[in-house]
Amino acid sequence: MALAAGSRDHFGWGVDRHVLAATYDAVNLNTRASGQWKGKAPTLPAWPRPTTAPEQATRPVTVADLYQRFQRR
Repeated sequence: MALAAGSRDHFGWGVDRHVLAATYDAVNLNTRASGQWKGKAPTLPAWPRPTTAPEQATRPVTVADLYQRFQRR
């Protein structure tokens, strides 16, 4: 599933990890919006997520692509 999602960076990133990262970002956004800051509110960093290459996002991954990726180990 990780290779079909885009790259080896996606290993370990299931639905649970994506939900936790989204929850972390939502808590940061809520903290930034509702905090009582003296001046401008600080920018809180988002949880780092794996990125997908633009070419792979538009082109579907085939079985041949997955086989080729497994052979590169």
